[in-house]
Amino acid sequence: MRRRVTGYAAEVTISDGQRFASLGGVVVRNRRLVLLWLRRQALRLANSHGLPLAAEPVRLSAGEDVRPVHFHGSGAPEELRRWATHGPHQDHAIRALEAGFPALFTVSDPAVGLSLTLAGWHGLPADR
Repeated sequence: MRRRVTGYAAEVTISDGQRFASLGGVVVRNRRLVLLWLRRQALRLANSHGLPLAAEPVRLSAGEDVRPVHFHGSGAPEELRRWATHGPHQDHAIRALEAGFPALFTVSDPAVGLSLTLAGWHGLPADR
């Protein structure tokens, strides 16, 4: 029996080129919610610079926001903000998800050799 695939997932990871760690992720029911969550996390990361943020009034559910990171002398916060707010970037991401490809966006912080990736994809088993 063939398993039906439904649902979407998103995750934010950080890597030094040899190791990686998840800063947080979410499983949601459609691609628009994946993109909404990724945009929200990009803006939170861009605005936080490692500082604690005040609670936000709208949440998908408890505990789904990624941990903030501190950027060291790079354009990463501005790149994250631009990705989250620029229409063509969002159009490209939603089209990738619609076509069954992952939506990926990576920024680098060369001062400390880290890269941060926002990723969303389709393909979770229906019984998950």
